[in-house]
Amino acid sequence: MALCPIPGFSIPASLKQVFSTKSPKESDTSDASAFVFDPSSSHGDDTPMTVTALTDDDIRASNKPLETSINLESLPDVQPEQLAKALEELVENSARNPEDVTQSIHMHPMVLFKIPWIDKLVPGLEKLAACYHIGNFVVIRESGKLKFESMPIYARIGMHLLFYGSLKVELLKNKTVGALLREQSVKQGRIYDSFESVKSIPSFIKIYGISLNELLEPDVKKYSTFNEFFYRKLKPGARPVQRAEDALSICSGADCRLVVYPTVDLARQFWVKGSSFTVPNILNLPPDSAKAQSFAGGSVAIFRLAPQDYHRFHCPIDGVVGEIDNIEGQYYTVNPQAINQDFDVLTTNVRSVLYLTHTPTGKQIAFVAVGALLVGSVLWTKGAEKGSAVRRGEELGYFAYGGSTIVVLFPQGCIDFDEDLLNNSKMSLETLVKACVDPSVDFGESILTCLVGWGFYRESAGVLDPLNVEFNVFSLRRG
Repeated sequence: MALCPIPGFSIPASLKQVFSTKSPKESDTSDASAFVFDPSSSHGDDTPMTVTALTDDDIRASNKPLETSINLESLPDVQPEQLAKALEELVENSARNPEDVTQSIHMHPMVLFKIPWIDKLVPGLEKLAACYHIGNFVVIRESGKLKFESMPIYARIGMHLLFYGSLKVELLKNKTVGALLREQSVKQGRIYDSFESVKSIPSFIKIYGISLNELLEPDVKKYSTFNEFFYRKLKPGARPVQRAEDALSICSGADCRLVVYPTVDLARQFWVKGSSFTVPNILNLPPDSAKAQSFAGGSVAIFRLAPQDYHRFHCPIDGVVGEIDNIEGQYYTVNPQAINQDFDVLTTNVRSVLYLTHTPTGKQIAFVAVGALLVGSVLWTKGAEKGSAVRRGEELGYFAYGGSTIVVLFPQGCIDFDEDLLNNSKMSLETLVKACVDPSVDFGESILTCLVGWGFYRESAGVLDPLNVEFNVFSLRRG
């Protein structure tokens, strides 16, 4: 397929090399097992399979670049009211046609040609999907292999709506964009709390290849609503705490895609481009307050959860549960392509801040659960028990429907992140990790070898070009 000349897109030379010139035989990353999307086909339904991840061979053979520059010109023929209507239809379809989630909010770019009504509502969307890979790269930590994860269409529409900011449009019934996104997020939560929504569970499992083996309740017929499955529990021992004997060790708070930075300034340099991303703004505190000042020069870890992930989050430290501060806000998408542009997402979205006191050091950390587009709510379990002692790996709470994000702020000197995580994050690459896991293996060399083999090495700077990366496990070293 030839590259499509859609205005507003720049194709980096490194990506041109990967997508256009390299053959599978020329690559050092011919092991495609890390990339293969292999959903279970044993759920007894006829829902067509949606490809939400691609193998290395698929990427190279497609001769398509990654959509790396999203702006108003990427869909030049679309009006904001059309985007609003499309989002409303996707949400409404999850109630009208619950048996096939690919017809609603889990619609992905790879199957747009099978769903003509969406292109009629959003002119040019099908062409965009035909010409570009819409989504993000992640890195698998054990192997250092790249994997491409498709962006759901609702997230792509939600991101495009961000360009209109607070603009009021008559066909949005005189709503602001923020009001529309909030309305649809609440509505989606109600739909997935209904008894009828259980019909969506089999196709959701099939689309994302979700394993039932580690679930506390593997029988999907035992769930009363879709949301009950979405915030499903795991069997005891499914997420064992690594280095549990070391009281100073800190572990992952969620199954997620992770970036870590020693300072908030570095996070702004490599990942969060919104100008308001500061500690006081994240926590909604006066800059001169004692609490905000306690995090000055501190470190930050950003855990992004995708729809297919286990959505309960866990305590990263041994500590004491403190107060919760609920902050009103918007419901913007938290997809990396929104975070990586000048949108103030993480400091604008609705969020709930839990303060925890680290028992070994007496220092306080902030565990910030951030809502997002179509996320119904943040619910605290152990995290709501103020004054209670909590151990690493204990459940703190969970998200109802939607992929979302957790931002954890550590005081200066409290944590020393593993070198491989730091290297990936400085390359603007996410690492796929599991809750509570803290392996001691250093994977940095294999990651470098893989990415150089893919042509992402920038010789002039001696660093890797920024993309997004996924890993299976995650580790933090104590400070």
